[in-house]
Amino acid sequence: MRKIYIFDTTLRDGEQSPGVNLNTQEKVEIALQLEKLAVDRMEAGFPAASPGDLAAVAAVARAVKNTSVIGLSRSREQDIEAAREALKDAQDPCLHLFLATSPIHRKHKLRMEKHQVLETAEAAIKYAKRYFSKIEFSPEDAARTELDFLCEVTEMAIRAGATVVNIPDTVGYMTPSEYGHIFKTLKENVRGIEKIQLSAHCHDDLGMATANALAAILNGADQIEGTINGIGERAGNTSLEEVAMALETRQEFFQAKTSLVLHEIARTSRLVSKLTGMPVPGNKAIVGANAFAHESGIHQDGMLKEKTTYEIMSPETIGLKESKLVLGKHSGRHAFRERLLDLGYELADEQLNEAFAKFKDLADRKKHVTGEDIVALIEEKLVSTPEVFALETIQVSYGNQSTPTATIRIRTQEGASLEEVSLGNGSVDAIYKAIDKATQEEVELDDYSIKSVSQGKDALGEVHVVLKQGDLSVQGRGISTDILEASAKAYVDAINRLIDKRKSPGSSRRDSMSLI
Repeated sequence: MRKIYIFDTTLRDGEQSPGVNLNTQEKVEIALQLEKLAVDRMEAGFPAASPGDLAAVAAVARAVKNTSVIGLSRSREQDIEAAREALKDAQDPCLHLFLATSPIHRKHKLRMEKHQVLETAEAAIKYAKRYFSKIEFSPEDAARTELDFLCEVTEMAIRAGATVVNIPDTVGYMTPSEYGHIFKTLKENVRGIEKIQLSAHCHDDLGMATANALAAILNGADQIEGTINGIGERAGNTSLEEVAMALETRQEFFQAKTSLVLHEIARTSRLVSKLTGMPVPGNKAIVGANAFAHESGIHQDGMLKEKTTYEIMSPETIGLKESKLVLGKHSGRHAFRERLLDLGYELADEQLNEAFAKFKDLADRKKHVTGEDIVALIEEKLVSTPEVFALETIQVSYGNQSTPTATIRIRTQEGASLEEVSLGNGSVDAIYKAIDKATQEEVELDDYSIKSVSQGKDALGEVHVVLKQGDLSVQGRGISTDILEASAKAYVDAINRLIDKRKSPGSSRRDSMSLI
């Protein structure tokens, strides 16, 4: 298949993202990871921009051994000299020259006529040729440049000694068909085009950077320029990981591929995100947290039966361990059973149905259901104590200038509903006094403790109580995202255990063993 070269500009165009400022050490760290990813070329910075940028490019040039290191330069001799200094220790140096060519830039920025643009660019390429065997030339804003003039500029660059000509969609203005047509036109009309590589550099202002880059490939582009995670000026650049995986996944269509080490993609993405401080959106293609996550019950069922039903590529390909079946309110019974098996629980159908109902109730109240949440739900039901009383509803009225009042409704084993109201020193005290009245059990609260089962503001809370009645002592446990509800559940659970223990004096060991 045709090879597509990858030109990474994370360290240059990516660093132009608002708020990003990489120091030399960070640039080198990213560069070494890009080398592991096996990008063909990496643009380390703009040496003439500042002494610090020159030093950073030089440090990258010294550190990287197996990838061509590139420095950006305006079409000025002093810029070329700065790049020469920065890249003097590079194993495979390349200079990236640019000059704007579009009517808007010629008129408002450069204040040049067409012939002046041609003369300035040609002089710069020829000057650079004294020091660099590899030169890439970019007619800035090429996508909005008249096609006949762009052909003229490209032909000039080839004659002057450029080895790569880049066609940037500098402001992300093009549609895929328009951008692809530019490459087709250049391929068909520029003399000597076979001597150089054509490169595509796209921005994502209209959300079409990746589509435009792929359109360029279909029309003859040899190289794609972009950044990891698609970071960069304004809305960013082409996401290199998206292009690479599109070519990998749709090989039969594109008939082209990169030489990237694909299983390094996830690691590279995380490093760039960490050092730039730019988080990757959860729904970002390829490297987003949700890219290989499935919550819908229908999707989860399909994934468990055959992964290709809902995954067109494997997470292992980019260096992730596995797909994630995210348990939430849209999840189905099949995925829930599989998660239980992963956690070490194999339940009978009746137990599974009961646990699944509890899970759905929790998922309606909690955005992310964790493994710890599921374990807590299951363990709450593992102890088979006869349910003499079941908590139906709880209502608490509380204010710091009023006495807490709790209203409790409890269902008996026979199906009757008992409702009681009580005041208390606090909300939990009021709840427990109401439960005492409803159940007509006289007990002493010997211990009360509360802990968080998982993390976050919507974490499950677990309440543990110890009740005493004469010589009998029992434990009760309740969980809920509402700590008052968990407190009520724990108290009712303890009363049920107390009644069971009174009926079966020899059950003490059984109860304690079941809680281990």
